[in-house]
Amino acid sequence: MKFNRKANAQWLGSGKDGKGNLSTASGVLEKTQYSFSTRFEDGKGTNPEELVGAAHAGCFAMQLSFLLGEAGFTPDTLDVEATVSFEDGSVTTITLDLKGKVPGITTDKFQEVAQNAKEVCPISKLMKADIVLNVSLNN
Repeated sequence: MKFNRKANAQWLGSGKDGKGNLSTASGVLEKTQYSFSTRFEDGKGTNPEELVGAAHAGCFAMQLSFLLGEAGFTPDTLDVEATVSFEDGSVTTITLDLKGKVPGITTDKFQEVAQNAKEVCPISKLMKADIVLNVSLNN
């Protein structure tokens, strides 16, 4: 399978005082505001690290669902929270906190499949940062 996805960023002004907006071809983001304050302070809007976290959490959850299916399990829920750590101009770590409810699976098997999903997830493969995975099974 091969495809392209598109997104657009527009920035106006200087780094600290300027502002920008992000849009995606799907329309999910449509001139969504981002700025210095949304990235480095507590402003209203989004930021690149938040978007990377959402992309990674979503990709990992879907990949894990596919791998669980291949192993004969169907998850009731897979909740993934991604924490993207930024330090000195670099994303240093992405922590994926996984809470799953998967009928019939053992903790060891869930851990094994989750680790595999972390390794083969396309967004994981994209990252240079260390990726930490914490797993919790709630059956």
